[in-house]
Amino acid sequence: MPKRVDHEERRAQIAEALIQVAGRRGLHAVGMRDVAAEAGVSLRLVQYYFQTKEKLLFYGLQHLTDRFTARVGERLRAVGPDPGPRATVEALLLASLPTDEESRTFHLLYSSYSILSVTDEALAAQPFIDSPDAAENALAGLLRQAQEDGLADPGADARTEAISLLAMTATMGTSILVGQRKPESAVAVLHHHLDRIFTAPPRPTAPTEPSEPSEPSEPTAPTAPTGGQ
Repeated sequence: MPKRVDHEERRAQIAEALIQVAGRRGLHAVGMRDVAAEAGVSLRLVQYYFQTKEKLLFYGLQHLTDRFTARVGERLRAVGPDPGPRATVEALLLASLPTDEESRTFHLLYSSYSILSVTDEALAAQPFIDSPDAAENALAGLLRQAQEDGLADPGADARTEAISLLAMTATMGTSILVGQRKPESAVAVLHHHLDRIFTAPPRPTAPTEPSEPSEPSEPTAPTAPTGGQ
């Protein structure tokens, strides 16, 4: 009996090969033949599933986004069952900084997709991502939630802060890729801005017991003024 092929698994295999070879050579230099060789399949099979390079690139972007979502989920699970808005914001932003090989590949390829979608008409004709404002909306919602819970500056504009955090993280990610900045420096800058936005919850103070009334002290004799008479 012939083996049943899981088409979605095969698509994911080819998309993973695209990510691996593009992470080494750059997205602009990758062809369908390169991806086929990386995946260990024939060029005809890659063409069967994706027809054109642009369709392969778009599917690769979706696969890359799925991997990023899983990476954020791993960070949140490490925090605990109820991470709260600040920890969730940190997980989203830190996962996109190129601090290790996987996040480096994500930042490099995502930036490359952005550039190619401007110059490649076929790629530009496809939706770049399902919701271009998804990350911005998610961050703004988390910041508003923190404000409602008394955990963030109530005077801050959540939308503006979300845009600023995303732009800053993307720029610092590029500076890490080109060797201008160390990952530790970028993380410290990010924490600095989060400390500015988020306020620590007030610490509960232990109730103080009423003190025992003190006994009246003995009257003291007046002291003589100093100096000569």
